[in-house]
Amino acid sequence: MHVVIEALAQHLPHILWLLPQSPRIPVTLNQGERRPSWFDIAHLPPWDDEHDEVGTTESVALVENLILAQVHSGIDPRKIILVGFSQGAALSLMVALTTLHELGGVASLSGWIPHAVREQMLYTEQNIPVFWGHGDADSEIPLEFGREAIQFLQRKLRMPSRNVCFNVYDGLDHGINDDELQDLLIWLRSILVD
Repeated sequence: MHVVIEALAQHLPHILWLLPQSPRIPVTLNQGERRPSWFDIAHLPPWDDEHDEVGTTESVALVENLILAQVHSGIDPRKIILVGFSQGAALSLMVALTTLHELGGVASLSGWIPHAVREQMLYTEQNIPVFWGHGDADSEIPLEFGREAIQFLQRKLRMPSRNVCFNVYDGLDHGINDDELQDLLIWLRSILVD
């Protein structure tokens, strides 16, 4: 994500960029090897019933505390946008779609919405702008995960279509390319207008 932020920051110099780092935890997918990870994961693509409740709860709390610190420092929560890639995107979506703060937006780059936390999302009003970028050649988090999540947002959470920007990138695997960065920049500029 640092490369993404560096690319965006030069075009948005007035933005305060906070880059929380995931802790190093034992990851089942990697035979218990300690790796940077927001929560434990056993399979890629993730299974529907896969859920690390403790790891997810701790990571959501970490991001919520960052949001709270910014709000206490005087930042309007509507000026806070969460952006994440892969697991960081899943975490950003979990926070943005369950927080009591009215955030300015959430961007998912090759992410998904874990099924185990979706029920919590049904009880909050969802009017947050969403940017979703996904490669059509992604084998780790396949494009169908993104399409299915967009359907969940629009059908189950009744999120207006105007709030959802869904972009598919031809030939992009589990990564980020210049076209996606450009689209993300355009989206950020559109929601950061005073």
